[in-house]
Amino acid sequence: MNVIIIEDEEPAVKRLEKLLKSIGPDYRIVASLDSIEGSVNWLSTHDHPDLMLMDIHLADGSSFDIFRHQKITCPIIFITAYDEYAVKAFKVNGIDYLLKPIKKEELRSALDKFEKMHYQQASSLDYSKVAQLLSKDQDQYIKRLVVHYGQNIRAIEVEDVAYFYTEEKVIFLCTKDDRRFSIDLNLDKLENTLNPKKFFRINRQFIVNIKAIEKMLAYSKSRVKILLNPPSSHETITSVERSSDFKKWLAGE
Repeated sequence: MNVIIIEDEEPAVKRLEKLLKSIGPDYRIVASLDSIEGSVNWLSTHDHPDLMLMDIHLADGSSFDIFRHQKITCPIIFITAYDEYAVKAFKVNGIDYLLKPIKKEELRSALDKFEKMHYQQASSLDYSKVAQLLSKDQDQYIKRLVVHYGQNIRAIEVEDVAYFYTEEKVIFLCTKDDRRFSIDLNLDKLENTLNPKKFFRINRQFIVNIKAIEKMLAYSKSRVKILLNPPSSHETITSVERSSDFKKWLAGE
């Protein structure tokens, strides 16, 4: 069975490849694609696979944009790091999805479901309708994030997040009551899915909630030093290239 993976995070791709290999030798990965443009180009020049594993959010936008350029003729198992975004639409339309971080038993269950419904029902699903439904879904900004710690899983309301930051290549969120959790997302994806009226990426390391800004100080002619609440152990200073946009964001422009 030919499978393609549409996912822009290399660790996630490697994990999917490893899991598929461990589940069974029948799954052959024919392509791993990491962008909307690359996916559209590949699909327009190759026979469609038997199955796609597709992350909803790619660095260059929503993977649903692919449906605007290509009619997908194979079933898809969607992948998301969010417990709310698109899940309702998936359930209504009988489409399967997986939450990150993906577990072997959950992937196996999704594959078993696909095998049972096989091509007849799966390929008849109209993904473009789901995309249209999602485009009408309020403002499409995520409301919750799923975090895993130890054996526990919980949903964190995005409005309760003070800021996101990266530390030693791991992404963390800090809540308003100073709880910190690692998340399986990069800042580029977060930047594209958070409400831009409430969150701003001040530099390559931090995305901050406007309500978490305690105080601001002039750091240089253009840059601004931000004191956050809860406090961060890292200096939070706007980058040169983002300082002008940051000031406009504060003014609500």
